[in-house]
Amino acid sequence: MRIPDVLAWSLTVLFALLAVPSVYRLVRPGRHDPDLRQMDLAELLMVVAMVAMVSPLGGPIPAAGWQAILALTAGWFFVAALRGRRCCAVHHVISAAAMLYMITAMPQHDGDHGPWLTMSEMPGRLGWPALAVLAVAYFAVDSTKSGFTAARLVRGASVREALLARPIYRAAMGAGMAYMLVAGIMPT
Repeated sequence: MRIPDVLAWSLTVLFALLAVPSVYRLVRPGRHDPDLRQMDLAELLMVVAMVAMVSPLGGPIPAAGWQAILALTAGWFFVAALRGRRCCAVHHVISAAAMLYMITAMPQHDGDHGPWLTMSEMPGRLGWPALAVLAVAYFAVDSTKSGFTAARLVRGASVREALLARPIYRAAMGAGMAYMLVAGIMPT
């Protein structure tokens, strides 16, 4: 998968901007719901991983580090889902598993970049494309559903409330994940 530099940098900036709502919600005083904090931390982690994946710079965490972080995230939310905590736990399991899949199924670089994660420079296509197709279907449906929810929520809302609305963030992240998966299985 070769993403043109202009698109890679554009996606890097877009994904980095998606960190703003999570960071804002995390540092906002008076917010003590542990489930919401966990969701915000997971969303922030996914954004950082997506930035690392599409950034032409790659790094600074090696791919094996991301694999460990994403496996722990998926496991954490899997246990949360089993305990019946928050319906979004299942979404975070799927998101972390999809990111883990992209890193694990990525063809090896020729050594130019060392162990750094740079999907935008990835030679070839992701392995096990059937998993990518299933994930694309999930993120396309979820992104569309979140987009419709966001459209209803932002009517009459202030700009700040609209920009911080979780469904807007989820729709954008879902679209970004679907794009990365599609780009990963398209012939180069």
